[in-house]
Amino acid sequence: MTTKPSSAKIKPYDGPAGGWGSAKSVTEITLREHIPIKGPSLLATQNKPEGFMCVSCAWAKPAKTHPLEFCENGAKATAWETTSRRADRAFFAKHTLGELEQWPDHDLEEQGRLTHPMRWDAATDKYVPVTWNEAFEEIGRELRALDPHQVDLYTSGRASLETSYMYQLFARMYGSNNLPDSSNMCHESSSVALPESIGASVGTAILSDFENTDCIFYFGQNVGTSSPRLLHDLQDAVDRGVKIVTFNLLRERGLERFINPQSPSQMLTGKETKISSQYYQVKNGGDIAALFGLCKALIEADDALMASGASKVAGDDARPKDPDNAAMVAFAASIASADKKHVLDHDFIKEHTTGFQEFAQAARAHQWSDLERFSGLSREQMVEAAATYAKSDAVLTIYGMGLTQHLMGVQNVHMICNLALLRGNIGKPGANICAVRGHSNVQGQRTVGITEKPGLVPLDKLSQLYGFVPPEWTGRSTVETCEAIMDGQSRAFISLGGNFLKAVPETEAMETAWRKLRLTVQIATKLNRSHVVHGEIAYLLPCLGRIELDEQATGPQAVSMESSIAHFHGSRGKAKPASPELLSEPAIVAGIAKATLGETKVPWDAWVGNYAEVRDAIERTYPETFKDFNKRLFKPGGFARPLPARERKWVTQSGKANFLTPERLFPELSTASSPDVLHLATLRSNDQFNTTIYGYSDRFRGVEGTRRIVFMNKEDIGSLGFADGEIVDITTAIDEDTVRTVNGFRIVPYHIPKGCCGAYFPETNPLFPTAHHDPKSKTPSYKMLPVRITRSPGA
Repeated sequence: MTTKPSSAKIKPYDGPAGGWGSAKSVTEITLREHIPIKGPSLLATQNKPEGFMCVSCAWAKPAKTHPLEFCENGAKATAWETTSRRADRAFFAKHTLGELEQWPDHDLEEQGRLTHPMRWDAATDKYVPVTWNEAFEEIGRELRALDPHQVDLYTSGRASLETSYMYQLFARMYGSNNLPDSSNMCHESSSVALPESIGASVGTAILSDFENTDCIFYFGQNVGTSSPRLLHDLQDAVDRGVKIVTFNLLRERGLERFINPQSPSQMLTGKETKISSQYYQVKNGGDIAALFGLCKALIEADDALMASGASKVAGDDARPKDPDNAAMVAFAASIASADKKHVLDHDFIKEHTTGFQEFAQAARAHQWSDLERFSGLSREQMVEAAATYAKSDAVLTIYGMGLTQHLMGVQNVHMICNLALLRGNIGKPGANICAVRGHSNVQGQRTVGITEKPGLVPLDKLSQLYGFVPPEWTGRSTVETCEAIMDGQSRAFISLGGNFLKAVPETEAMETAWRKLRLTVQIATKLNRSHVVHGEIAYLLPCLGRIELDEQATGPQAVSMESSIAHFHGSRGKAKPASPELLSEPAIVAGIAKATLGETKVPWDAWVGNYAEVRDAIERTYPETFKDFNKRLFKPGGFARPLPARERKWVTQSGKANFLTPERLFPELSTASSPDVLHLATLRSNDQFNTTIYGYSDRFRGVEGTRRIVFMNKEDIGSLGFADGEIVDITTAIDEDTVRTVNGFRIVPYHIPKGCCGAYFPETNPLFPTAHHDPKSKTPSYKMLPVRITRSPGA
């Protein structure tokens, strides 16, 4: 295994997603992590009733499971967590943190599971063992000495509903609403935009929609890497004759073709399923223009029918009176509903929406030349996609972080909703919006109160149940926490999982400021960068993983989480714990809370002894959402979170779904048209999950041995004076008063639109200023950053 870009192997991969490549990868990691015997028995229970829920992605868990209900990345996550390797006391006795800071991220996590609570010793620069009580007492003492405004309590997307509820309750009883979380960095744009458009904070799709849809529109998500189990649902839909129309920056293998590794006939015959029937590569940042192109084609086709007299819609005086041309009338007639003779669903628009006229006028006003220039698509392509959309009765719309991690991420999601509303493709079987979330409970932790926005939490109920006055001031999001750390306003950081320092923007400045924090506390299963860079007082608190047996006072415990389709599931760990010294996440949160708060009305010890009591408390706090929580915990397929929008009930200020019109087609960037500037998108390889790097292989993109790669259009490579394989540096092309550069990246020609380039997350995070985010959601624009490529000195 190498990490040197110059010696890496670059060879195009011709295989499909899944298939023998996937089977080989799963076998390799189970052998590497020394779990070949226990691995298969654990994987057989993954995502199964009474089994454990995957610690990787948040894709739905079906009621009728496959024989093996896991994917390649899910198997890697399980092997990674249940590894036989140990980062124990002997390991930390051998290495200073100054030494470990020089190690690659992969090598830190590869040391294995943490086994004992540790405290940084300044005299030796090493982590040394402490007792749990010693750790809790000092952490509590330090927190009591600080203003709660100075303390940030972060949550990664893996923490269970039970732990998350306890954690947010502790934070608020302590007096802080600083609850940044991983959602701030991925789908916060959804959490802001969806309530404004349809009155729901999450997507409305359910699994049965895949069985009832006759068309799927897919935007900005790499299913083969981020949520491979979703490929089963896509393959089943294609087998039924469903068309999948994809809009994506890159051609991703999982959206092109797939062989189901669980199908002996497919594996033996090599029969592939073509996933996307139409595939359009959108320029980076061009999603709004592409979506406006679809909507414009639909609206103008409807206008043409109206003007020709073929369609009559009462009360619509804003329509043009003359058809665009005879061809448009013919096109409109070809895609009009056979029984209603129109393109748009006017009955739905009139009864269920507001803002249509303003939006329609904006769509009509946009020139095709502008839509083509910004989207990178031709008018013919956008009209072709619109025709497929119009000819379908029930369209399921799927999108991911390719739309949310943008300067205009909120407006991207507004446009997804606008497209759905034009033909009533929401709130009916087969027609809904599916926001594919990343980490396994990133959506659920928000549902039980992990948020910096107090207006989203029933503070009155918490006050009534626990006898305290919750803080009502708005806390800090992830980006705001970074800013507070860098300017010294934050003095303590507690992390419930995750690798914050690697996940956030402005990496170099953040690491410098991080060392000035008074207190850093990391609750974790494995070692990472955020643990070896530390504050004045630093604790590393190892916890049980979700896959492990969790024995408490009342016996083995279960936890719960929420999937991408807003269903709640129970999970029971099966593996032997990595160390007898480990505590569960609830026990660690309770230990810190008791040491900090003293006596309260919260029965922390009873909750730790029996997680069912925590679920009862969650139900008392959110009675409609979690009705009969414990009774329904292990319902096959999970139980659904109530979402009025699924029933066409709109919990918005207008009482209806809202067409919301973006003010422009493309972000305002001073360097956007500079000929030497490319628009960078960060990518994940199929050998990683978020900041966890399993290895240096990106099979689908043909890269072996390194992650320091920049994917570029072949024409851009030539016009900028470079050659395939050259080693280059990448520099941020905005906020140029501060130089942000990453060095030593190898150029790889790739099928990516001109003017765009791609490189891996989190290796390119140092390039992103904290100010480079959507203004409403504050989600970092990790999918679009203007950069310049220069030849590395001495390369």
